[in-house]
Amino acid sequence: MLLISYKSAHLSVSLVLLIATLSTNLHAGGGYFAMGYGPVAWQTAGAVTAVAQDAFAGASNPAKLSAAGNQLDLSLSFLNPNRKVKRTGTTGPASVYNFSSTSKNSLFLVPEFAYSRQISDQLALGITSYANGGMNIEYKDTTGIPGTNLNPTVCGTRPGNFMGGCGELGFDMAQLIVAPTVAWKFAPGQSVGISPLLTLQMFKAYGLQAFAPSSRSPNHVSNKGQDYAFGGGVRVGWFGEFNPWLSLGAAYSSKIYMQDFDKYKGLLVEGSFDVPANYSVGIAIKPRHNWLVAFDIQRIEFKNVRALGNGILPSLVDPVANPLGSRTGSGFGWQRNQTNYKLGVIYNATPSLTLRAGYTYGRRANDNDLDAASFGVLAVNPIRAGSVGMTWKTSSGDELHMGYARMDGTTYGGPSAIFPGARESVRPYVNAINIAWSRHM
Repeated sequence: MLLISYKSAHLSVSLVLLIATLSTNLHAGGGYFAMGYGPVAWQTAGAVTAVAQDAFAGASNPAKLSAAGNQLDLSLSFLNPNRKVKRTGTTGPASVYNFSSTSKNSLFLVPEFAYSRQISDQLALGITSYANGGMNIEYKDTTGIPGTNLNPTVCGTRPGNFMGGCGELGFDMAQLIVAPTVAWKFAPGQSVGISPLLTLQMFKAYGLQAFAPSSRSPNHVSNKGQDYAFGGGVRVGWFGEFNPWLSLGAAYSSKIYMQDFDKYKGLLVEGSFDVPANYSVGIAIKPRHNWLVAFDIQRIEFKNVRALGNGILPSLVDPVANPLGSRTGSGFGWQRNQTNYKLGVIYNATPSLTLRAGYTYGRRANDNDLDAASFGVLAVNPIRAGSVGMTWKTSSGDELHMGYARMDGTTYGGPSAIFPGARESVRPYVNAINIAWSRHM
């Protein structure tokens, strides 16, 4: 049996781990904001703000729809995320808190579709459906020692999981966005577009019973089943084709304001999880008739959403003044906005075969030096991704697409601030395959 004096220390570090692991879940491999949407974006690491080669304009730059023609795209991505957290070096009675746990959920399917229709020489209509998330985690490991959970009122004498609760520990966060789109060509080669962003969010958390005492609403922290929230925002864009070898694009997406998650109002800041505003600019150049090079810069305003931007420490340092779920409660600690740089290359090898590749890099929105490893080491997500792919045009004119992407990040590791002598580390990575089919009509 553990000495009771270690339980308060473990509750503190578990709160940090809770927030950090949620952060990893949402962002791993692009997670919250995917690397790209649709087959062309998948194969070029998302460098498509100024590239119009499919109907997914509503997910990147609505104005591009004016150059998409009449087209239907169906896409399916297979995501294989790998998340493993580890602590070593704790001694004495607290050695039970040494753990190594790997998420059991390692394969997810993410479907997407897009449709575009040229109504006239100036007007195009379309619709895009895409998803974020699908990267949920589930850790089944426990201490294996009865009575080590941190909320015996709820858990009895069950063993504690590595967050101090009982039973399986998991989070599931997903978003479905439907974007009806209209684009208007107001001058030769110049278009603007707009897409309302109609959003459904789904969230579930379990195994977090240890955090109920630190919450403003202890009965709305964990094990409440799936909860749903609806919301809306808007994306606007401009697309310019200046000559056969140069095009430019720019797009802005407002914050998507979401309803509260009533079942988890004691866990998330103010019970809500808005989608941050973001914007991008892009350039596409054709150095030769069968080559295209695209470059995008994307900015995501994570810190302007309280659930993301609030620091990790408030509910840890003073749960009375800053309880979990309150306006000033702990967030994910993403206290900077993120800038992503995306480079894509497209080569038309033959009239039937197109090859693509891409690379993207973005500094994390969270620090890895927040006081000690305990407060930052687990709040990680892949910072770079590379992709390759191809499109084959069949004799009927349909297109078959296939792409592969690898999202990776450097290992976080360092000394524990809670358990002297202990060390914590984690490294996430994601392998992904995208297959798609397109028909021009």
